[in-house]
Amino acid sequence: MDRMVYTALSGLKGQMAAQASIANNIANASTTGFRADRVAFQQMMLKGGEGHASRAPTAEEVLDADRRAGTIMSTGRDLDIAIPGTAWMAVQATDGQEAYTRRGDLRITESGVLETGDGFPVMGSGGPITVPPAQKVMIADDGTISILAMGAEPGSAPQEIDRIKFASPDGSQTVKGLDNLLHVRGGGVLPDDMDAKIQVGALEGSNVNLTQALVDMIENQRSYEVQASLLKEAKSMDESSASLMRLPG
Repeated sequence: MDRMVYTALSGLKGQMAAQASIANNIANASTTGFRADRVAFQQMMLKGGEGHASRAPTAEEVLDADRRAGTIMSTGRDLDIAIPGTAWMAVQATDGQEAYTRRGDLRITESGVLETGDGFPVMGSGGPITVPPAQKVMIADDGTISILAMGAEPGSAPQEIDRIKFASPDGSQTVKGLDNLLHVRGGGVLPDDMDAKIQVGALEGSNVNLTQALVDMIENQRSYEVQASLLKEAKSMDESSASLMRLPG
């Protein structure tokens, strides 16, 4: 009986985690560079040997990201970039560690730091990129950043200041964090992708498929109801067993 209750409760917890991920995907369907949360359920045997019940994974065990690319849309903005390939752009996460994103709506803060639209500093060859005051900022298709300095003579050659760091996740174990950034599982950094190319004046949209997300939400709700029914059945069986143990009189 205890195993049946544990199985049902574990299943409910897993379905709740799935529902939260689906809701997060729907909420971010229009977020630039967003990678959909993905919940992949697998059966895992409980400790105790063969023949024991299986349970659904917990929330910490199922969260991952859909790595498929989103649609690239032209914007015409000089600081917007899209990455057509599989490379990811390196940024500095809130804990100071290197993480990775596909979000390319870049901006320059008042202090000159180049950051993404969600506020993460973009990494260059030696750390976060700082852009000096300039008439114009240009990004080449390999991520090289050049500027026309303030007061530069007409026709002056642009001054190269840094190159955006791109990394390849191929062959590495990565996981999506709650900050919507890609992290190396267990810590560390991804290897540089020196061949990465970008498309300037364009952005990659979210890869969330709203139709599929709604279907997943309905299916998940039905699965949740099945697990809840299992709890009710366990309660009913327990009450029936207890009634048999009562002594008459």
